[in-house]
Amino acid sequence: MVSQIPLPLHTAPRLGRTDFIVAPGNRAAVTLVDAWPDWPAPAAALFGPSGSGKSHLAGVWAMRAGAEVVAASDLAGFAGGAALVIEDVDAAPLSPDAETALFALLERGQAMLLTAHEPPARWRPNLPDLRSRFEALLSFGLWAPDEALLEALARKLFADRQLAVPDAVIGQMIRSLERSPGALRDFVAKADAAALAAKKPVTTALIRDLLAGN
Repeated sequence: MVSQIPLPLHTAPRLGRTDFIVAPGNRAAVTLVDAWPDWPAPAAALFGPSGSGKSHLAGVWAMRAGAEVVAASDLAGFAGGAALVIEDVDAAPLSPDAETALFALLERGQAMLLTAHEPPARWRPNLPDLRSRFEALLSFGLWAPDEALLEALARKLFADRQLAVPDAVIGQMIRSLERSPGALRDFVAKADAAALAAKKPVTTALIRDLLAGN
């Protein structure tokens, strides 16, 4: 594969359904989103670490369902719409008003997809009735890292920045970095910035220097 000199262009990640990397560790979640509107329950949850694709997949569902996207922390006084994506349910303790609003949405059977880092059974609201609703939520985890998925994710992160890198670079990263989507995402951004500063392509030498802390 031929390396490309990076250009200082503003690029955005590709977040369509065909851009989502399907692997054994997220296949059940993808199947849920693809099955809409034939869900066994009106609400479901996606959970996993930062960078695992929760927001990407939730965004795909939002497009299909015509859903509004709202942060869980902004739910106080929220009446809801035809369908909702509620992001980051466990990012911080919810206010009493936000918990009350979320409970009301679940009670009335609102079509919703919730995202969080931890599975719903580990969410700790103060409202006892909301806790029991969380425990009963249909939920799907994302991210069980294997070599193929790590490599595919690294290539996508570089491609989102309009960079094509040698297979050796990808392999070197996977062997050396923490096996997490967040670590890959942060390192790709660092490599892109270093390549732009040096006006050079992303090479094994550049990756080696970055990994060594240079």
